[in-house]
Amino acid sequence: MSTTALADDRSSAASTTEPLVRVENLRVSFATRERTIDAVNGVNFTLDAGEVLCVLGESGSGKSVTLRAMMRLHPPARTVMSGKISIGGLNILDLGRDRLSELRGGEVAMIFQEPMTSFDPVFTIGTQIIETVKRHDGLSESAARKRALELLELVQIPSPARRLDNYPHEMSGGMRQRAMIALALSCRPRLLLADEPTTALDATVQIQILQLLHRLQRELGMAVLFVTHDVGVAVEISDRIAVMYAGRFIETGSVRAVIRDPKHPYTQGLLASTVNGSMRGKRLEAIPGSPVNLAALPPGCAFQPRCRVAEPACSAAPPPETWLNPSRMVRCVRAAPGST
Repeated sequence: MSTTALADDRSSAASTTEPLVRVENLRVSFATRERTIDAVNGVNFTLDAGEVLCVLGESGSGKSVTLRAMMRLHPPARTVMSGKISIGGLNILDLGRDRLSELRGGEVAMIFQEPMTSFDPVFTIGTQIIETVKRHDGLSESAARKRALELLELVQIPSPARRLDNYPHEMSGGMRQRAMIALALSCRPRLLLADEPTTALDATVQIQILQLLHRLQRELGMAVLFVTHDVGVAVEISDRIAVMYAGRFIETGSVRAVIRDPKHPYTQGLLASTVNGSMRGKRLEAIPGSPVNLAALPPGCAFQPRCRVAEPACSAAPPPETWLNPSRMVRCVRAAPGST
């Protein structure tokens, strides 16, 4: 399967000025008998066709919860969601079960963090890709198998014809992740969600997977929402970065703007605590304290207890979004006009 063929359906989406994805005031809470956990607390963002937005932050900041909310994968019995998630003009939170099932894997696909637990262990890789293609595109068994083979070739899996009949446990971690990418691309999605897809891989394989994703995204024109806690990965893969803390985006902007001139103290702390080649002989500056408890958020800025430059105003209320320019947002009282 050529990438040109996969990209044919992108032309109409790319020609419109309306964002492919628009998320407004998204809130996600999980209720238990003892407490309510407010995992996402008013997230807003847009994503254009062909654009890569990377959500960056520590574990527990709400990144994966946001990503799974895009496909409504959270258990409905104990999840409360509000706001708006618009993908291609459809509000995901209003869709019925049948339409949502069509969207998952078809228009929107997801690469999970650990493919070993995402693939069904009792079916071969080929069977799982074939069934997805038959379900969404209505192809015959032979046509679906042909596409599955082409997809494994596309993601550069060695001996793809033989690998079609492998079970997940018969493949290495890197090959399983490539197979997961093939499965995600099988129905030409407009939006690809990637939940830390390289975290469980060694450094060499991680670079290969990132390069593969970058190439396929550019060639196919997909929009990608990529979640990671690794600054280096964010720089490698994304066009824009959204830094997340305590369920809120606290800084957004282009990769160049956020990395070269971070405005929020949390973003500054993330970058200062990241190892790079220029740090030889220097002491690593870790962010003090631990991430905030999402079941007991403070009344003001959630980062205030760990912030070295906190001031009294930080404890009053969560800081609003301050837009420094049309593409640059910061949630910090020090970023507000007139602040020092």
